[in-house]
Amino acid sequence: MTNRSFFPPMADDSLWQPNRGISRLVQRVIVVLFAIFALISVATTCGIVLSLIFETIEFFKKVPLWRFLTDNQWTPLFSNPQYGIFVLISATFLTSVIAILVALPLGLFSAVCLSEYAPAGVRKWLKPALELLAGVPTVVYGYFALLLVTPLIRSFAPWISGFNGLSAGLVLGISITPLIAALSEDAIYAVPNSLRQGSYALGATKRETIVGVVLPAALSGIVASIILAVSRAVGETMIVAIAAGQNPTLGLNPFVPIATMTAYIVQVSLGDTPAGSLAYTSIFAVGTTLFLITLALNIVSFWFVRRFQEKYE
Repeated sequence: MTNRSFFPPMADDSLWQPNRGISRLVQRVIVVLFAIFALISVATTCGIVLSLIFETIEFFKKVPLWRFLTDNQWTPLFSNPQYGIFVLISATFLTSVIAILVALPLGLFSAVCLSEYAPAGVRKWLKPALELLAGVPTVVYGYFALLLVTPLIRSFAPWISGFNGLSAGLVLGISITPLIAALSEDAIYAVPNSLRQGSYALGATKRETIVGVVLPAALSGIVASIILAVSRAVGETMIVAIAAGQNPTLGLNPFVPIATMTAYIVQVSLGDTPAGSLAYTSIFAVGTTLFLITLALNIVSFWFVRRFQEKYE
């Protein structure tokens, strides 16, 4: 018999090799494109930092650093100006602490409920409903605090001012609750089920398993979510500008009008301040201070996550 091939003989074996030229070209284009996107992010950050630094230097050419750190009043728009930045920092600290006191239990308990107790069907609808709070504009939260929360508080304590740090901090806590809840729930949900089963096998109850096994295993993610929420609270603008007032007051009294760093920036940035004036450059000094505070919080968060992160096979 004559051997017959189903395919004609090929003159050149190289025709069987796939053409990888287009694939390599596409790969290079993708790498370059992604590199451009990354460089845009870095360049944007550098541009923000430089824009703050140049104007901040102009501010400190006219105002000594020691005055910026030691004055006990913040009155840069007055005829006898004072530049005590700790007046604004104390107000920012006050509203942020109140916000965390509200958001931490609400967010953490919500995360535990969603991850450990809620059925899959309930979790499927409850988590998006909770995260919907994060999409509410902050100006709406501000008027909610001013027109509803403050009158409600004053109905029990009429001596509290119409603008105060308490109502601003409470509503600010509600606004950052979805951030803590969503990120903490993701961290808790990522804990391997084998750890839970091992705890149950040793005779632990569900509550003991959650407190003694699940939460410690998810600690790094929970702490990262809390620090991120603190950074969000420190940088919040509209809620504190509307509900807390714009009266710089040194101290931690939540019942009087106060002015946070972001509220002062809003006050001066309304368009009436001449560019290049001392009041104009002061907002960049305040912005640089705010930037350094949030940078420190992010560094702490990064260190904590790297230090205490649990890795599972």
